[in-house]
Amino acid sequence: MWLLEELEVPYELDIHHREPNKLAPPAAEKLHPLGKFPIVSVIAPSLAEPVVLAESAFIVQWMSEHFTKAKNLIPSRWKDGQHGKIGGETESWMRYQYLMYYAEGSFMFTMVVQFITLGLKGNNIPFFIRPITRFIGNKISSFMVFPNSKRHFTLLEQYLSTSPEGGKYLCGPDLTGADIMFAYPLQAGLEMRAFDDMGGTWEKGSFQDTFPNLHAYIKRLAEEPGWKRALQKIKEIEGSASLLP
Repeated sequence: MWLLEELEVPYELDIHHREPNKLAPPAAEKLHPLGKFPIVSVIAPSLAEPVVLAESAFIVQWMSEHFTKAKNLIPSRWKDGQHGKIGGETESWMRYQYLMYYAEGSFMFTMVVQFITLGLKGNNIPFFIRPITRFIGNKISSFMVFPNSKRHFTLLEQYLSTSPEGGKYLCGPDLTGADIMFAYPLQAGLEMRAFDDMGGTWEKGSFQDTFPNLHAYIKRLAEEPGWKRALQKIKEIEGSASLLP
């Protein structure tokens, strides 16, 4: 929704709630063979059938390429006089391309594992087996989630501290699709307090103190007008807005 708000594309929501087991409802398979969300169906006068898009990165990339009237969410690709040359790409564009793949690949995998381990330690687990699942969750966090998260957060902290033109976003001074891709896992992690329960101790005691640029970046994304408009629309429909399933 944030993407659509930024691009100022007219849209309608078709809301499907998760099943009690947290999986997408069976109706999702009617929209896409994998039966997973998000799914975007694009309708245009020139199309005989809607274009159905799945996978977040592909949705962001495709929509950003086709709907540029309100805002360009893709950095300029070529340096002046370097069009088509190997190595002629701008730093902002190279960052954007890498981060689009990285967000759904290496980064999101680690975040999903962390969310699962928090579930193993949560109140949804029956009391009499919770000590066992908590032990398992802590083990997974300590040997897998924490060391990988440390590398991920260090990388993002570095990206933000060296943003081109002194920008406040990952790829420079302007918001891009890469920032939109990172919004959900970062905002959800902060909402769940997942970053200070990763099975290890941060160098400066807390996530916020160890990665100040990243923490401030997450807070800034939550204040983006498009992000706030999207959450407000969810609140109007659902009565509340949470990033957690």
